[in-house]
Parts: sequence; structure tokens; C-alpha cells
Amino acid sequence: MYAMLAILAAIVLIYGTVAGRLERTPVSGAMVFLGIGVLLGPVGLGVLELSVGTGEIRLLAELTLALVLFAEAADADLAVLRRAFRIPARLLAVGLPLTIALGFALGVPVFPELTLLEVALLATMLAPTDAALGKAVVTNPDVPPSVREGLKVEAGLNDGICVPVLFAFLAVAAGTAPSEDSTIGLALGLFVQEIGIGAVVGVAFALGAGSTLGRLARRGGWIGRTWLPVLVPALALLCFATAQALHGSGLIAAFMGGITVAVLRPEKKHEWLHAAESAGDTLSLLTWVVFGAAVVGEILPRFGWDHLAYALLSLTVIRMLPMFLALTGLPLGADGKLFVGWFGPRGLVSIVFVIIVLDAGLPGGEDLAMTVACTVVLSILAHGLSAVPLARLYAARVAAGAASDPAREGEG
Repeated sequence: MYAMLAILAAIVLIYGTVAGRLERTPVSGAMVFLGIGVLLGPVGLGVLELSVGTGEIRLLAELTLALVLFAEAADADLAVLRRAFRIPARLLAVGLPLTIALGFALGVPVFPELTLLEVALLATMLAPTDAALGKAVVTNPDVPPSVREGLKVEAGLNDGICVPVLFAFLAVAAGTAPSEDSTIGLALGLFVQEIGIGAVVGVAFALGAGSTLGRLARRGGWIGRTWLPVLVPALALLCFATAQALHGSGLIAAFMGGITVAVLRPEKKHEWLHAAESAGDTLSLLTWVVFGAAVVGEILPRFGWDHLAYALLSLTVIRMLPMFLALTGLPLGADGKLFVGWFGPRGLVSIVFVIIVLDAGLPGGEDLAMTVACTVVLSILAHGLSAVPLARLYAARVAAGAASDPAREGEG
């Protein structure tokens, strides 16, 4: 155990020394650490023999997401978001349901051996985007602010919206719901519970802690400098864990808590957020090592054409067409709509969802897991390699378009 811990610590240490240079290249941290996990895992060199179960992987992924969502939301530019709120509103209210529907429609012919409910579960698992993998775009100054904030809000909320839908389909598929007719009612009930509890917990804790921390910071001497970096990660995890304990969405709680901190705008906010961002980035990289060693390496040899075909469809047509349609009518050019549609990376959220489905023991669970794993791996590669060059290209097109058409300036 200590040898594996030393290996993981050494990997993080080495990567940290060159991370600044790598961030300016198409090579992402997720790409590097996923590859390291596969290379050092059981099917590679066999150095990392991680005996982790699905529960541990799920907890690690959820804690990582909670920190990333809180920090990203707390750092949101609310002035830009108020001007361009129609972008995330359209993506969530129109684009997300259309994505699930199109994913289901195309999944039926690709996976004839799966039940309709299993195909619906697959479409739902791959609908939400990943805030951690999306950082390369939402923190890139080359991307117009309205698009950055829109993608950030979409990634922060779409997983929480999909949770009750996933649980409703799963309850019917596993036979724990009275009948298939109850799916809509069950989904609505879970939606209110998950979203409601998560939002209330996140806002309440952030309001209480944010205002208190602000007062204590202004008084001086109350908060020790050595404890300052701990406060935001602790608040993020408090929101997440409390909401989960109350059967709400911990990820929604983390995101809403971060948004509340952004509204409060406490003093030294960026100094506080730095620790949460560092913790989230570190956990994210470790998650990809574990995922590569314990999951990808094991199932990679069993990928079939149907898993690969659906993964490619999920990252392109299933994501991009609904988002393009959802953004129709907004002052966002065709290139902007395609850019938003393309940058919907799939990652930790889908991993958490597939673990939940696997624990239910469905007959098609292995096909679902392999399809999600294939999609996540392809997303890490495709979105990682394209983030920097496409952001620069899009920024140049926006600048050129704004010069000839002032209505496009700022894209929304």
C-alpha cells in the first residue's frame, strides 16, 4: 500500500513541476494520468494493483466533482452571466432533454440486445457534461466570456437534473417502481427532492459561512493564515455531504453553494478559492489514475464496434445537434453554436452514473459500462487535444465577426 502511495505522490509531484508548460499544449492532465493508470495498472506493467471497488471510485469522483463545481461556481463572473443567461437556460431546458431523447433514438438500433429502459439509462448517463474536464475551455481567456460562463453553468447543473431521471429509469428497470406508468411521477418527485434539498443546503450553508467568514476576516486576527486554505474546501464538502445525507443532490448543493459565494463576493475570495481549486485538480488527476488502472485497463480489450459507434455518436451528433437547435435565435453565430455543442466533455459524472447502474445488477450492465468507459476515454482524448487550438480559432473568428457585425461582439 505504501509503495503505491509513493508512486501516486511521485506522479503528482512530477506532473506539478511541468503542469504550467503542459497547460499551454493540447496534452491535458486527464489524458496524462489516464494513460499512466492504464500503463501502470494490471494490464500494463502491473505496478499499480489497486484493489478499489465501485464504491470507492464513486466516492472519489463525487468528492472531486464537489470541489471543482464549488470552486468554478464561486469564481463565476455574475455580471457576464446576467447578460448571457439565455445560453445556459437554453442548453439545460431545451438541449438536455433533446440530447437524452436523441441518445435514446440512436441507441435502440445500435444496441438491439438491450432493453428500452437500459438504452434510456445509457442516454441519460452520457447526457451531462463534466466540469473538471471542461476547465480547459471555461478558464481559457480566448473563449468569449458569455460562452465560458454558459458552459460553466451548464456543467454545474445538468448532472443534478439528470440524477432524478436516471433514478426513475433505474427504479423501473430494476422492478422497484410499481409500473412503467409511474416513471414520470417518480422522476418529478425525485427531481423536486434532489434539486430542492441540494439547492437549499448549498445556499443556506454558503450564506451562513460566507457572511460569517467575511465578518471575521474584516475584524482581523480571527482566521489564522494557516487555516485560510482549508475553509473553502471544507465548506464545499460540507454542502455536498449534508445534501447527500438528506437524500438530496450533493453536487447541486456544491454548485449552488459556490454561486452563493460568488454573489456574496467576500474579501480575499480568490485567495480562498485557490486551495479548493488545487485540491480539486489533485483529486481529479488521482481519479483518472484509479479509473485508468482499475477500470479502463480491465475492460479495454472487450470494447466492441457497437460501444465505439455509440461513443462517437454521443460526442458528436447526439450532443451537437440538440445544442445547435437549442441555441437557435440567440446572437451566437453558427461557429459559436458548434463550439458550444462540441465542448461537452463526458467524464466523472458519467463514471458516477455508471457505477450507480452497475450496482443495480441489470442484465445489460456490462454493455452500459463499456460504452460509458469508451465515451469517457474518447472524450478525454478528443476534447483535450482540441481545447486549446479550437478556442484560439473560435476567438479569432469572433473577433473578425465582431469587426464586421457589432451584434456578435461578446457572443451573447
